[in-house]
Amino acid sequence: MTSERDKVFSPSRAARRGFLFSGLAVAGLAAFAAARWFNVGAELTENDLTAPEALLAAQEGEVILVDIRRPDEWARTGVGEGAVPLDMRRPDFVLALAELTGGDTATPVALICARGVRSARLARRLAEAGFTNVLDVPEGMMGSGAGPGWLARGLPVTDVE
Repeated sequence: MTSERDKVFSPSRAARRGFLFSGLAVAGLAAFAAARWFNVGAELTENDLTAPEALLAAQEGEVILVDIRRPDEWARTGVGEGAVPLDMRRPDFVLALAELTGGDTATPVALICARGVRSARLARRLAEAGFTNVLDVPEGMMGSGAGPGWLARGLPVTDVE
């Protein structure tokens, strides 16, 4: 037997369903956001380098490897050996990169970030700015769908002063 109080305070079947569907929607959005953050769909293309290829190319002077992450990220993990730390948020980033290349926009430049999201976005922006040989390291320092990442591969890092 249902009391009047239970009728008033008992959620209806429709309300329970609405709550369930809302929860599923939130979970779906969270999964989507996590997939983007971890860049799980990343793949290597012809303008990409794996982390070991980027290390070797930088050591051999074939590319200028640029770590575009924030200073707090560099402090936490170090910077990949051979990489130049250059915060992509700098208002003069393009100018600073042009200085690194000696003003030659055809100089091969490889970009690395945490998981390949920012580096891919910045590579497109640099192409629009006239740089013609920009490469991406889509697995980044922390790993993505494109690979395990610089750190998980045990590649050398240096501290930033």
